[in-house]
Amino acid sequence: MESFTPGETVVRRDVHRCGRVWSEQALRVIADTPEALVTACAPGAQARWPALYARARAEGDRTIRTQAFDAMATGKWQLAPAVWQETELLLWKPPTAWFSVNAFFTAAGLRNWYINFEHPTHRTEAGFDTLDLAIDLVIDPDLSTLRWKDEDEYAHVRRLGIVTDTEHRAVEHARAQALALIEDRAGPFAEADRWQAWRWNPAWPTPSLPEREGTDPALVADL
Repeated sequence: MESFTPGETVVRRDVHRCGRVWSEQALRVIADTPEALVTACAPGAQARWPALYARARAEGDRTIRTQAFDAMATGKWQLAPAVWQETELLLWKPPTAWFSVNAFFTAAGLRNWYINFEHPTHRTEAGFDTLDLAIDLVIDPDLSTLRWKDEDEYAHVRRLGIVTDTEHRAVEHARAQALALIEDRAGPFAEADRWQAWRWNPAWPTPSLPEREGTDPALVADL
């Protein structure tokens, strides 16, 4: 499959093993190289999330996210239309890695680095598929401090069988790889200053999801 062109809109989809879409997000391509696909988005970029995720965010109740994982385990959920909010995102995704490196920006600059553990990339004509595996690593802008995030949710998806033993072993290996990437100042951390200086160009159009004729995105659960 050919490389994506800088400026092109692509769609990141999280796809459950049953083949159903768990979420999708419109992104702008910054660079596409053999090392990694680099994409970005800004507030207003279109997305579709599990309806229970949207409810958890609206109500500020994380326990509803647990209900979303319970629904995921059954293979039955609905997607709700959403938009990216609050931060600008720069995302570095190596094709075979079980993680991506994300940088979140506010008006004040780089808020934090964020390593998301997820499936390796499966390229599609419209973008790429992966699957978020719940556990994350949050790193301060100067790389001095880090903390693991959502380990309770990771334990829950393990109990539900959403993350299999094989996937768990891959995540454990990916944790070590991610820590080494930070320690060695490799990958995007080798150019941390350049990444910190990045900003979304307001002249760029906001990434949008492709239209699907005759489809109510609030009810789509299997795309």
